[in-house]
Amino acid sequence: MSNTAMANTAQALMDSMTPKFAVSYLRVSTRGQAERGGGHDEGFSIPAQREANKKKALSMGAMVGKEFVDRGASAKSADRPQLQAMLEYVKENADRVDYVIVHKIDRLARNRDDDSDIMRVLRECGVQLVSASESIDDTPAGMLLHGIMSSIAEFYSQNLATEVKKGMGEKIKGGGTVGRAPIGYQNVRLVDDKGREERTVITDPERAPLITLAFEEYATGNWTVADLADHLAACGLNTRSTPKISSQPVTLKTLHKVLVNPYYKGVVKYKGVEYPGSHEALVDTETWDKVQAILASRINGTRNLKHPHFLKGSIFCAYCGERMMVSNEKKKDGTIYPYFVCSGRHSKRRKDCTTKAVLIDVVEKEIEKIYEAYQLPPEVRILLESCIQEIISTERAKYDAELDGLKGEKAKLENKRKKLLEAHYCDAIPLDLLKSEQQKIAKELSSIEHEIKMHDTTFEQITENLKRALDIVENCGEAYKNASDTIKKLMNQAIFEKFYISNDADMEFKVDAEFRPPFDQILEPVKDDIIRINRLAQDCSSKLSYYIGIAKDHIQEIFGCGLYTINNSTNMSTYSNGSNFFSHNSSSKVLLVEARRVELLSESLSTKLSTSVVYLLRSRSRLPANRLPAAVSLIKPESRQGTRKTSSPQK
Repeated sequence: MSNTAMANTAQALMDSMTPKFAVSYLRVSTRGQAERGGGHDEGFSIPAQREANKKKALSMGAMVGKEFVDRGASAKSADRPQLQAMLEYVKENADRVDYVIVHKIDRLARNRDDDSDIMRVLRECGVQLVSASESIDDTPAGMLLHGIMSSIAEFYSQNLATEVKKGMGEKIKGGGTVGRAPIGYQNVRLVDDKGREERTVITDPERAPLITLAFEEYATGNWTVADLADHLAACGLNTRSTPKISSQPVTLKTLHKVLVNPYYKGVVKYKGVEYPGSHEALVDTETWDKVQAILASRINGTRNLKHPHFLKGSIFCAYCGERMMVSNEKKKDGTIYPYFVCSGRHSKRRKDCTTKAVLIDVVEKEIEKIYEAYQLPPEVRILLESCIQEIISTERAKYDAELDGLKGEKAKLENKRKKLLEAHYCDAIPLDLLKSEQQKIAKELSSIEHEIKMHDTTFEQITENLKRALDIVENCGEAYKNASDTIKKLMNQAIFEKFYISNDADMEFKVDAEFRPPFDQILEPVKDDIIRINRLAQDCSSKLSYYIGIAKDHIQEIFGCGLYTINNSTNMSTYSNGSNFFSHNSSSKVLLVEARRVELLSESLSTKLSTSVVYLLRSRSRLPANRLPAAVSLIKPESRQGTRKTSSPQK
């Protein structure tokens, strides 16, 4: 035998005696499986998989030289840290690794696309995949079995997800809680007398009182979220610990999530739908509504940090347009005088600004005068509402006629679609032409149905928003003066876009007001009449009746209603707040109840109202602006053109 042959024989013998190198991959789907019992914080599944993989390696004459474990990672995605690390290791050691061993194919992937990608990498590296529980290999039969098992794993995963979602939906509809309960509650397992286990939620005796305190304190309007979070942390409100994260004092972010979570008022939210929960509520609906109203009032770019004030965010410098900020000046005797100063001049961004600081008390009194001057007298309110309602009725009659035309057009299109189908059945038109015509008809029908739906809802929205707007400004002077700071902030944001402060050497101090829609179209055209009537009413002038008559003529002329007779004996209770239909969670209800001390009737609206007072006064009407009179388009926010300033009334 030649030396070469002997060397080859010796090498073959050595290779047969050297064990193959195997990589073991282990996985469990949830952290609970990886942390439940078993010692060493590995649970039961991972040690069982490890032992099975080692036995499989020994049966093939291989040795497990490297192990990768994904603890709590779903196989629906290949984006698992240890799986990716294993693939990188195989690529880097392709000349060394012979096998990748898994307990089952579903431990590697539950997605056929991911399975194909993983197998491509292993084949390129010359590595064989081995299952400890299934007979797969590189033979045609083994590859067929591999494909079948991969498909079964994907089906199992998708079917399980569907069943879990179905079960979650049914549990939530019954008032149950899925997942981990929020802070203030505890997840518990109860066993009834028949041995059946029930997973439910109870209040946390340590944290629940502090959560209730959080809502009650924030509802006063005297706290910022950051300050309240610090206060609650000092009171001992901490988050619940997890196996990976220890308990921490509550933060601003955590508290904000608490304040906006409807779970605390006894509601479970799932896929955007709210269901009555079976758990105990920690806050009543009234307090919840107040908290949401205060949160909504502070979204307007206002930061209540060092010097909180209800006018911050609403007043601006008339010279440069910058916001006015609060500045406290301390005198030598220790007395502190709070001022509003131009932030542009204060920060030297606007070096040309000449607006001087003005005492906050002076600004507050001037804004109270604006409210007194623009509040609607009862006679004017009745006339305005009657005129605008008459316009709405006229426009609705026109649109009802158009609605009949739309319904007729819809019937024609449906009949045309039916005839096309009959012609196709008779082989009169080919399939491609049928599809093309059906697509055109479907597009036209969709557009018509949308227009019909808008005709049904637009005018109801206009009527409701009109009543809301008039309710807020009727007797708003006295309401604003006696309201809390929170309600004053809401009223300012609802009625006025901005207040402009003028106070320099060339111009005496004054406050100009810019109305927000729809008040710019309700009050702006008749503001002079309203100011005159309110001034004469305060002076008890004998000319009051005369100027009320002039105001009526002016309103009729502006809104184009024609002659309209107001009965002096009209019962004003028919125009009270009780006739308005506000949703139970509306900020406008909070505003009117708190400011005017009148309880409103709660009624469901066809369209859910926003919690922001600003948006409550705006309609989502799609009616073309050029087809609406000014009074009707007052509800359409896009109809507002440019900016409008209204000077403060001069008495």
